[in-house]
Amino acid sequence: MEVRINKYLSSAGYCSRREADRLLEQGRVTIDGIPAQMGSKVTDGQTVFVDGKSIIEEDEKILLAFYKPTGIVCTTTANQGDNNIVDYIGYPKRIYPVGRLDKDSEGLILMTNNGEMMDKILRSANGHEKEYIVTVNKEIDDSFIKAMSGGIYLAELDRTTKPCKVTALGKKTFRIILTQGLNRQIRRMCSIQGREVVQLKRIRIMNILLGDLKPGEYRNVTEAEYQQLKEQLYDSAK
Repeated sequence: MEVRINKYLSSAGYCSRREADRLLEQGRVTIDGIPAQMGSKVTDGQTVFVDGKSIIEEDEKILLAFYKPTGIVCTTTANQGDNNIVDYIGYPKRIYPVGRLDKDSEGLILMTNNGEMMDKILRSANGHEKEYIVTVNKEIDDSFIKAMSGGIYLAELDRTTKPCKVTALGKKTFRIILTQGLNRQIRRMCSIQGREVVQLKRIRIMNILLGDLKPGEYRNVTEAEYQQLKEQLYDSAK
């Protein structure tokens, strides 16, 4: 069978297709000793290496729910030292984060070796919900909630945020449910409304909940959660 190299790396559980494309651009991937290019294909019996390490498809599909503490960086590279999320967890098999939470944020992030499924989650156009609890440095009011939920133009990104669900939980705390993932989106939205984020915690990705996990803890996603996740991804792809 013949597959594109980025799909091969994703299916092998090494990284997402997006990350595979970056590795290819950097010239870090070889097929039978020859540097791979965008669009290169892998056939049965060929050997694939990344940074000199052989990549073989992993039979076991891993999906973890992890409570990322503040200070941990969501990267698969080793140059972050102890701040590297992969090294921090120390899982015995190769896994990588699905999407990102910035260094100063905490909460739920999924870790996996299932590139095909996770590529679908990363496609924000599918409208997958992510839920956050946010505390800011100044009190919020109805005008703040209305502005945040209605869509805000982010000049730095030249993008307007999609309408979203925002609910006040206290004088300075609110819940927000996004269906897109712009860079530091919530922090940028709050800044435009004259507030600075004090704490930002993600508590849900689609049907997967943070639950009772403590910072630094992880659990295996249950079979029921996994099947429901697959159904949601299938429905959104129709």
